[in-house]
Amino acid sequence: MRTDVSETAVWKVTAPDRPAGSPLNEDLRCDVAVVGAGFTGLRAAIALAEAGSHVAVFDGGDVGYGASGRSGGQVNPMLPVARPEDLRAAVGDTYFERMAQVSLGSADELFVLVRKYKIDCDARQHGWLRADHSHAAREQARAGARAWNKFGAGFEFLEAEDTQRLSGSPAYQSATLSPRGGAVQPLALVRGLADVAESLGVRIYARSAVRNLERHDQRWNMTAAGQRVTADRVLLATNGYTDNLFKGLKRSILPLNPIQIATDPLGDNEIGPVLPEGHTISDTRRLIMYARREPDNRMVFGGIGYRKPFGGAARFNALLRDARRIFPSIRPESWRYRWSGQIAITDDRIPHFHEPAPGLVAGLGYNGRGVAMSLVMGRVLAERLLGAAPESLPLPVSPIHPAAFRNLQLAGASIGISAMAVRDRFEFR
Repeated sequence: MRTDVSETAVWKVTAPDRPAGSPLNEDLRCDVAVVGAGFTGLRAAIALAEAGSHVAVFDGGDVGYGASGRSGGQVNPMLPVARPEDLRAAVGDTYFERMAQVSLGSADELFVLVRKYKIDCDARQHGWLRADHSHAAREQARAGARAWNKFGAGFEFLEAEDTQRLSGSPAYQSATLSPRGGAVQPLALVRGLADVAESLGVRIYARSAVRNLERHDQRWNMTAAGQRVTADRVLLATNGYTDNLFKGLKRSILPLNPIQIATDPLGDNEIGPVLPEGHTISDTRRLIMYARREPDNRMVFGGIGYRKPFGGAARFNALLRDARRIFPSIRPESWRYRWSGQIAITDDRIPHFHEPAPGLVAGLGYNGRGVAMSLVMGRVLAERLLGAAPESLPLPVSPIHPAAFRNLQLAGASIGISAMAVRDRFEFR
């Protein structure tokens, strides 16, 4: 293993500074306790505070410690659901149209939010390329995109010349373009949301993991950093880092570990042809790659890692080989940063909105599309706590169920990922 590679996410190098948070040091009473200081929790806290609620946010790490501050920062305006009929089957006729529109509009909603609060996070809505790794994948992707276009998705289809010009990669012969997609500096965004929340009176407590959550006398009691907390309502926003705080929630999702690598700013001889117009890119493989070019000419490249602790170095090495194949102008030694995070996968590949007890809501399971959809979820969770009827919301409230064959899937994750990688390599044209 190289010794000159930083294990720190590149976002910590380029994000505006924010003082480290402090833990809770006294007992606290609040209207709403939000667990999780990421995109979902902070977006919800902002909406709740604007409505006049006294809100406290708790995190076991600090603002953006989890997936929000480690993600690829791609703002992709759709769920990872191939066809509209798949979404309809998952949510039913009542919610289908609303959920389709809120997911397709999720990127626009994020960029409007950033402009509204003037958050400095390198927000760029230059479009998202989804490159086809095989002829079969091309046909499947285009069939799905045509179906989504009937609902206003606005996908465009690119052939080899435009695909290679806009991606800067010789590896792909076709792609689907979503003009509504884009990118943000994710750690800068989550820190910016925290600043907005605090300006509205929200109190944020770092290193204050919530424990012992119980309902008593119409209120919720819990502890955080050893202090007692009492709240009228609770909002759980822990996604891939969900623990056993509320029974069954952890088992409702499958944790997965994306991995990423990044460079320092590159010269034109290396990065010149890569993503010249600022698009983000991912592809259609089972183990997708995703990449972006930063305003300072850094490059970020990501993929899927094994479940910890198995095979970490092997997957990073595979990612480096993949980066070399997709973007051959970038030298292997230029990749100076590597890191991972943890996301949540659901059986039906759509986010889950739960209300398992009076005054308690939870949102999780963004399936790798969390930058945009987590902000939508935060808003919707807040609307519910503020009294919106469930049937008026764009996401259905669902019971908590364990993920199918969860233990078996977790035990076989490394083998399954290896098998998918082999199939992807065989198909890649």
